[in-house]
Amino acid sequence: MAFIKLYRKKLQENYAFLDDVFKSRDIQWGVVSKLLCGNKIYLKEIIALGVREIHDSRVSNLKKIKALDPGIQTVYIKPPAKRSIENIVRYADISFNTEVYTIQLLSDEAVRQNKVHKIIIMIEMGDLREGVMGEELIAFYGTILKMPNIEISGIGTNLNCLSGVMPTQDKLIQLSLYKQLIEAKFNIKIPFVSGGTSVAIPLILKNARPMAVNHFRIGEALFFGKDLFTGETIEGMHNDVFKLYAEIIEITEKPNTPTGELGENVAGNSFSMDDVTDLGITSLRAILDIGLLDMQPQYIESDDADITIVDASSDMLVIDISNSKKNYKIGDLVAFKIRYMGALYLLNSDYIEKTIE
Repeated sequence: MAFIKLYRKKLQENYAFLDDVFKSRDIQWGVVSKLLCGNKIYLKEIIALGVREIHDSRVSNLKKIKALDPGIQTVYIKPPAKRSIENIVRYADISFNTEVYTIQLLSDEAVRQNKVHKIIIMIEMGDLREGVMGEELIAFYGTILKMPNIEISGIGTNLNCLSGVMPTQDKLIQLSLYKQLIEAKFNIKIPFVSGGTSVAIPLILKNARPMAVNHFRIGEALFFGKDLFTGETIEGMHNDVFKLYAEIIEITEKPNTPTGELGENVAGNSFSMDDVTDLGITSLRAILDIGLLDMQPQYIESDDADITIVDASSDMLVIDISNSKKNYKIGDLVAFKIRYMGALYLLNSDYIEKTIE
């Protein structure tokens, strides 16, 4: 078997650290829960922290959150699909938007449901994912202001997710200027300027964000404590809120080189004989009860630094334990640190048990 474990105390301490960072700077923030893939056990842990605003990119997950606590403000964090409009208005208090046509659909549905649906207008600022182009923003905003049952809660941007463009101080100043431009043009106040995700935390810690940027959406930093500028763990935070444990189901001394006619494996990879100098070399290999259906090997790292990951097939992961100082046996668990993308795969797998300590 294999399971992923959430360490509650470490999650609580990461949350307390972030909450202090934001509250001390008069910044509002919400937790991005999409990593949890709608798992109710873990969603309850997030709610228990005292979180009152949760962001997700799957409306089915927002539905679960509303069922657990109707008072939580739910935010749908990508442009809505036409076929999801009814449920987005029903289960998302706020949605991120970039298309006039879509917002008109939200307006019509909000009228039908007798609700006011709030929106954040996302602005393109160089990462080339979602966002209204800057030169079109004023006309776009003016059109949306006329729509019934739609309340514009603010503007925002997304950086670093597609092209790797970082949220520098200059980028956030530019976002602040868009706020000023809109407020001057329409004689209104924009309550929220959502300046991005976990990648912006180093700027916040340095007090380098413009004061007008008063909202952030945090997921990766909460669960992994990662400084996305440096790749290091933020001082005072934990990088191991989650851990993966997989059981050994075979241990055998085997050759390092396969024998027979070679082709592609199930993942489309081929074994290369180019670097093989001695066909007689062997290693002590262990097979773990987890595979590509559940994870990608490049996103996990054994707690035992002397273990090497060999490769994986759909249901099994092969590791080399030759150099390990531990005397592994059948049935033993091997622990792994997990990167963000690794956790996404694991938490999306129904075959991986989800536990809490």
